Amino acid sequence: MLDRTVAPPVQPLARVTLPAADVFSLPNGARLHVLRNDAQPVVRLQVVFKAGKWYDPTAGVSLLAARMLLEGTRTRTARQIADEVAFYGASLECEQGFDRATLTLYCLTRHLAPLLPLVLDVLTEPIFPEAELAQVKTRTIQNVRVERQKSSYLASEQFSRNLFGPTYPYGVTFDETTFQDVTAAEVRRFYEQHYNFGQAEIFLCGDVTQEHGALLTNLLGSIPPVPATPTPLSLSPANVQPQDYAVLEGSLQSSLRIGRLWPALTHPQTHELQVLVKVLGGYFGSRLMKNIREDKGFTYGIYASVGPREHATSFVIGSDVNAANASAAIREIHHELRMLQQELIPETELQTVKNYMSGKFANELSTVFEQCDKYKNLIFFHLPANYYSEFVAQVQAVDAQSLQQLAQQYLSPESMIEIIAGPAL
Repeated sequence: MLDRTVAPPVQPLARVTLPAADVFSLPNGARLHVLRNDAQPVVRLQVVFKAGKWYDPTAGVSLLAARMLLEGTRTRTARQIADEVAFYGASLECEQGFDRATLTLYCLTRHLAPLLPLVLDVLTEPIFPEAELAQVKTRTIQNVRVERQKSSYLASEQFSRNLFGPTYPYGVTFDETTFQDVTAAEVRRFYEQHYNFGQAEIFLCGDVTQEHGALLTNLLGSIPPVPATPTPLSLSPANVQPQDYAVLEGSLQSSLRIGRLWPALTHPQTHELQVLVKVLGGYFGSRLMKNIREDKGFTYGIYASVGPREHATSFVIGSDVNAANASAAIREIHHELRMLQQELIPETELQTVKNYMSGKFANELSTVFEQCDKYKNLIFFHLPANYYSEFVAQVQAVDAQSLQQLAQQYLSPESMIEIIAGPAL
């Protein structure tokens, strides 16, 4: 008879292998990456360009270029694009990130072929109509105004500005006047320079056939490349103010952001560093959660995470607390940082974190779309092919002494940028 008072035994996770992708070089220089899995009759197509915030000639241009792709082409209006996507029960969107812009199509396998001409039209024939551009600007400005009424948004914005510097692409904050002044000509010029198929990475995953690959090669591989634009100068982040305060009148809570620049994912101890961050604040049973939430009751949630980007990586601790408890919460965060520097992590705690990380990692590979997301990291962050296949083994091999040394090197409170956003002091 099953005894439900006894927890089931924890089984060690075997080695996890990321499925290999087939990579094809297209005639125009683009690369097509194909991951096949016929578990469900669905596919995802992503066309990725070097057209993110990093390449902005003026703040906001890359964002507008991405959002305007679906606002009209030479043969279709924005409404016609949306209606055609809806007719096939598909999803089509273009997102701008810090480093790249990505056009993403989700659809049933049988609908991929009839939707590809639409994708081609959107990517090659956008017209950036003035009326739609004005609407996109208005919506974006209104959204930012709303977000800036939240202490959490202000804290994150100021943290990035202070960590990277106000002129570094990752630290540039939204300026309403500059954004409003961007012209359709500037957006088109950015599109023509950076939506370059000669440097595009194309990812096709799901229930994919050879015919799909051939069709993509013929359609997207035939688009002429444009001359490569000069790569931006190698920039270095520059910390501005180690402590700063952003005032939000009338707020009852304060948002905290504490962090620093962090080693890139190519660092030889990257998996050990991930374990250290998980122990500190990377899951519900972490030290920060137990102290700041469970013991002190200062917050509903607190986290520590690493934000990898192609040109710089950041580490941040974030939480929203009652304004009156902000200083006390920061003191407790400093306490937890120093504890990791001064004392070894107990074996039972460390093993719990290892098991959590291994199980979560396996769960994150449950669909071909998630597997493709991991694979994309290998490409964009220039990681070794065995980065993920060795993850479980390296996490399980981490010891408390190594983590203490890493904490002493990277988790000193004195090395952190600290931002508080909330009511006036």
